[in-house]
Amino acid sequence: MSVTGRVVIVGVSTHWGSELARKLTDEPGVTEIIGIDTAPPKAGLDKVRFVEADIRNPVISKILPSLKPDVVVHCGIVLYPDEDRPSRALHDINVIGTLQLLAACERVEGLRAIVARGSAAIYGSAPGAPAFFTEDMARQLPLVTRFQRDVGELEGYFDNFARRHPGVTCCMLRFQTEVGPGLDNPFVRYLTLPVVPTQLGFDPRLQLLHPVDATGALAAATMNPVSGPVNVAPDGAISLSRLLKLSGRMAVGMPPLVAGTLFRRVGSMLGSGAMSEDGLFLLRYGRGCDNRRLREEVGYELAFDSEGTARDFAASRHGMSVLFPSPHPGSPVRSLGR
Repeated sequence: MSVTGRVVIVGVSTHWGSELARKLTDEPGVTEIIGIDTAPPKAGLDKVRFVEADIRNPVISKILPSLKPDVVVHCGIVLYPDEDRPSRALHDINVIGTLQLLAACERVEGLRAIVARGSAAIYGSAPGAPAFFTEDMARQLPLVTRFQRDVGELEGYFDNFARRHPGVTCCMLRFQTEVGPGLDNPFVRYLTLPVVPTQLGFDPRLQLLHPVDATGALAAATMNPVSGPVNVAPDGAISLSRLLKLSGRMAVGMPPLVAGTLFRRVGSMLGSGAMSEDGLFLLRYGRGCDNRRLREEVGYELAFDSEGTARDFAASRHGMSVLFPSPHPGSPVRSLGR
């Protein structure tokens, strides 16, 4: 399904909302971009019309229909808690905010698609998990963390909306861990610690999504949304030990019981309580996602595989791009996995 017309980006002041807006300004089929957030974007987006609003406030049900969007893109889901937004506050932002936004979408005449920037954390990280999760495997394993349960709940709201409105294409993008130049998130901060704590006996396989592909996939899904969930993940995977070696970081192994306490302290230091649960499990067991729907149905060709992402991240940290070559952004890499 190819979509053109007016695009409303909810959470336009987030990093990914701003990047998407910037990317869509070059798309000839987009007639207007309108951004919604509680504060204007830090980066100048001259071609984007900004509307100040909080999607947790029911007044959004009056504001959104007046904008007459063809496509609504939800970039306001918060993936990491921080000092201003602790874990307990994410439920209001993610779940209640999404519920209010969908209620507003109910009143939009002519709405053609809703695209949400979600998380592959819904699959969790556990021993015995499949090497690559396909989209139909969500909720097969218990939702053990608060964030997983929140993601499961908001995805449930999207499923219900899609059933009630079959004429609206509802696309839930499940993003894997993002690492790369210009990003500042708890996982990037973890990788740049002077000494990186790891869990003895575990060397997880990780899929690392490059910022180029994170933005590219989101833009592609906005222009060509498909119904249901779509994994946004690179080809292949890389072990944590190899990632740290490429990054030039020294690792120190900790017994798992000690690691739990240490990671909670590290998470606090890095500004993310998520390191105590979701991050702890990810860095113990890893997680892989199948990306065939992204490539074959959305039609997005990945520029970087996991190895290429790791090398580009290492190059940006070391300033030695010659020693750490990576695929040129926009050029597909050879598939190393599903």
